Amino acid sequence: MTEMASHIVKSYAQELNRLRDLLVEMGGLVEAQLATATIAIVEQDVDAAARAVEQDPAVDALEREVETFVIRLLALRQPVAQDLRQIVAALKMTSDFERIGDYAANVAKRSIVLSQFNLSFKLSGLANMARLVQESLRLTVDAVGEADAEKAIQVWQSDGAVDDIYTAIFRELVTYMMEDPRQITPCTHLLFIAKNLERIGDHATNIAETVHFAATGEPLPGVRPKGESANYAVIRPREPRADGAAAMES
Repeated sequence: MTEMASHIVKSYAQELNRLRDLLVEMGGLVEAQLATATIAIVEQDVDAAARAVEQDPAVDALEREVETFVIRLLALRQPVAQDLRQIVAALKMTSDFERIGDYAANVAKRSIVLSQFNLSFKLSGLANMARLVQESLRLTVDAVGEADAEKAIQVWQSDGAVDDIYTAIFRELVTYMMEDPRQITPCTHLLFIAKNLERIGDHATNIAETVHFAATGEPLPGVRPKGESANYAVIRPREPRADGAAAMES
């Protein structure tokens, strides 16, 4: 190999490593954002909620940086085989990370509203759900950084447990609302928070599936494990759009 060719190969490898580092950085940001939002809910900490919301622009900026970097790699390097899978996968993963950041910000915003209420019940179920989702996201970021297909499978298999906790929280909150109409407003916010956490788990699983395919060239086998909530939730509430219009997710 000539000196010029060797330099090109080395430079290309450095660019691929840089792409991976950007993804891990983005994953670390949304992981910290979710952790801060969780503190905001569990401890009714308005300052933590504000910090979680303030982190969102940094996540969006990294998404744009990754997109620009990927386009440049595709145009200049014309990758093939595993390199092409890795680069294209980065586009999918950055989109999922960005959505996770959005959901974490939504959780934080609703926790600010909840701080105005004196809840007559504990949020232990929601705290447990947030902990599971955080663990799943942490493992997802590790899988991205290490291109670890086995860790990706662990994340993929954990999604059902998050769904089951969401189902239990949904039923519990509906019961509170039926027993005491004064709880309808705070419980509605809690339902949206639980739904946002469940969706974060889904996006973490999406990333895990992408990591597995990028690393092995093979999709994960079978149907994604889902909890009981996937069987009964035919219509799912979504966060209101910016224009205030109602939205539902089927």
